[in-house]
Amino acid sequence: MTRLSILSIGIVAAICVASDAEARGGGGGRGGGKTGGSHAVKGYTTKNGVYVAPHRATNPNSTKLDNWSTKGNVNPYTGKPGTVDPYVPKR
Repeated sequence: MTRLSILSIGIVAAICVASDAEARGGGGGRGGGKTGGSHAVKGYTTKNGVYVAPHRATNPNSTKLDNWSTKGNVNPYTGKPGTVDPYVPKR
């Protein structure tokens, strides 16, 4: 193999790894200047007494289309597919 071929393969592999990490919500976070990503949510009790266990959530932004619970998306931490239709208003 030539040096150019090896370099090309390395570049393609790096792009694939970076794309996979971004698709799974990696790389975001506080102060990172990037959109996407996720954050930890501590466990809490709702007003009506229901306990919500600690979990991870997508970082807030201006769209509902990239939330893990939205149809067509999969939560990378649980593997559960999204079920919420983003175009149906909440009741």
